[in-house]
Amino acid sequence: MFCIGKVKKTQFPPFFLINSYGSYSCTRPLLIQSSDSYTVSIKHSQAIKAGKFIDTYTANNILSGYAKCKQISEAHKLFDEIPQRDTVSWNSMITGYVNLGKNDIAWEIFKTMKRDGFSFDGYTFGSILKGIAWMKQIKAGKQVHSDIIKMGYETNVFSASALLDMYSKCKRIQDAYAVFECIPERNFVSWNALITGYAQIGDRETAFLLFDRMEREGIGPDDATFASLLTLLNDYEFYKQTMQIHAKMIKRGRATDTTACNATITSYSECGFIEDSQRIFYDVDGTRDLVTWNSMLAAYVVHDLESVAIELFIEMQRLAIEQDLYTYTSVISACFGVEHQHQGRSLHGLAIKRGLDHAIPVCNSLIAMYLKSNNTSMEDALKCFDTMEIKDNVSWNSILTGFSQNGLSEDALKFFGWMRSMPFWIDHYAFSAVLRSCADLATFQLGQQVHALVLRSGFETNDFVSSSLIFMYSKCGIIEDARKSFDATPRDSTITWNSIIFGYAQHGQGKIALDLFSEMHEIEVKPDHITLVAVLTACSHIGLVEQGLDFLQSMEANYGIRPRMEHYACGVDLLGRAGLVNEAKNLVESMPFEADAMVWKTLLGACRLHGDIELASEVAKLLLVLEPEEHCTYVLLSNMYGHLGRWDEKATVKREMKERGVKKVPGWSWIEVKNEVHAFNAEDQSHPQREEIYQRLEELMEEIRWLDYYANEDFLTHDLDYDLQDLLKSCS
Repeated sequence: MFCIGKVKKTQFPPFFLINSYGSYSCTRPLLIQSSDSYTVSIKHSQAIKAGKFIDTYTANNILSGYAKCKQISEAHKLFDEIPQRDTVSWNSMITGYVNLGKNDIAWEIFKTMKRDGFSFDGYTFGSILKGIAWMKQIKAGKQVHSDIIKMGYETNVFSASALLDMYSKCKRIQDAYAVFECIPERNFVSWNALITGYAQIGDRETAFLLFDRMEREGIGPDDATFASLLTLLNDYEFYKQTMQIHAKMIKRGRATDTTACNATITSYSECGFIEDSQRIFYDVDGTRDLVTWNSMLAAYVVHDLESVAIELFIEMQRLAIEQDLYTYTSVISACFGVEHQHQGRSLHGLAIKRGLDHAIPVCNSLIAMYLKSNNTSMEDALKCFDTMEIKDNVSWNSILTGFSQNGLSEDALKFFGWMRSMPFWIDHYAFSAVLRSCADLATFQLGQQVHALVLRSGFETNDFVSSSLIFMYSKCGIIEDARKSFDATPRDSTITWNSIIFGYAQHGQGKIALDLFSEMHEIEVKPDHITLVAVLTACSHIGLVEQGLDFLQSMEANYGIRPRMEHYACGVDLLGRAGLVNEAKNLVESMPFEADAMVWKTLLGACRLHGDIELASEVAKLLLVLEPEEHCTYVLLSNMYGHLGRWDEKATVKREMKERGVKKVPGWSWIEVKNEVHAFNAEDQSHPQREEIYQRLEELMEEIRWLDYYANEDFLTHDLDYDLQDLLKSCS
């Protein structure tokens, strides 16, 4: 018999010892307790000097010491020199390589061990299965499972728990459950592995049923159990359940366990209650680790509390807390807005100083930060991209999305072509971004070609790709094809429902949009904040004022969604289109937060539509403070003054625009000819075929004038005939 002890998940002791009688023992103290490589080397030298090098027991202790302090090359040299290796020697080597992430070498050692006739034990299986789980090599895992059965270890809690964990991490949850049912005496490691497996596939119901069963069988949950369950509580509707789990943690004395505490901070945040996350963070002041700080930092970023997140990062610096790439990834994400652009550049410099600027997640965050800070930072994002030694799919997709979202759709299409020439797989994010660019350019034929690529790649049922296909076809005016794309996808995702509801709303078919929303509710697909934007848009476009306002006022009560800025903007548009401009103004003033430029622009549009020049002037003044360089406000106000014949005010707006150096951005037109997109603006001279184009344009204009002349002549002759007929009738 050998004891397991209290350990977390599958992180078991890497080896056990054998005494002089050849039996296993866990109670005998190790010769080497330190993980300092220098100390291990000294012990190694002393053993050689004392002539104990041939002692397998001593050699195994030194071998394990080298493996622990990650001196795997020294460990391997010693392993090769041991004259009489035993199972412990092999186990130490397998564990050493697995802990370094060199699972392919560990697997080769495992196969050599088997070939050389050494018997496996529970620790051998535990170590190799840990590496297989990390690599998700299910075929190798099944081979080890076969060895476990052959050697009679299937009921051994140590081997079975590692096997269960491997199946869980490889998303083979039914196999994991079958292994679990075969374990005669399950410990908390077995329970945690299975609960974690169900948590990872999002099966909330089964995970909590197992948790109840675990407690009924008298196995006390630990911090890993609570942490796994809390990952499933990530929405507003699970807030009470999060509180219940938190209460259980307090009752069992686990509230200050770091792993569970960090998961609780994240869970409260994802349920929408950042105040509870803060309370826990400050209550565990003495037991915080880096993950605790990172969890709180990420929570602030998710809740758009960028300034607070930056302050927390500065506090970490002040307390000399060692920060990692996850810290920088989060805090850089807090600098996406224009107001924090300066801090973003400072953080870039700090990341370079700390040597984190080459870490892929940090680089990707920097790219996203530059892309989202303003429309002029595309060049900075490209510089970050070009300096990356290794680029992952996120890096490529970020640049592609940046081109698409910044109105550089032609560049996005060219970049996508370049991506296709690279030796990596185009994923659903790339397809989604390029389809959005096709939609922006209204390049229907090119969009169809990308659709064909999507079908060939097998992404046609992916939520994001389906949503982009629906959007592309809607934007190109082919709502029927948008509906076909929607009907071809599983109807269990909010993302695709949002796109088709938006599509019908923007095509003026609000009744169909609202019918789809009702259908969505019937099949219990939970709406999100974007769904409600689509519904309010539909109400706005078909003039359902009362129904739209009812949706706005009952969002939180009926759907658990707090109204955001975009919902109020839809409400203002709803009232404005109906001519209720004063009511729209009152809605803006009643908002629980300060209105942004989007809301004021919507109200200004309503003023223009209904000729309320006085209110338009007030709104425009606010907008010019919020966005002094935005040309649309000046142009809209100037046109309104001109339409009403108020030339002095029109001249004042023009003069102010000139003094501030604001220029009207010209509109662009696109045309697709033989799969190539051509772009033009007013009086454009940049196209290489401009002479032919303008010559043909002049010919068309001449033809139009000729047709207009003869059309008018026919009209006059027609009128003259009728006049003569009337004259003859009057004379008769």
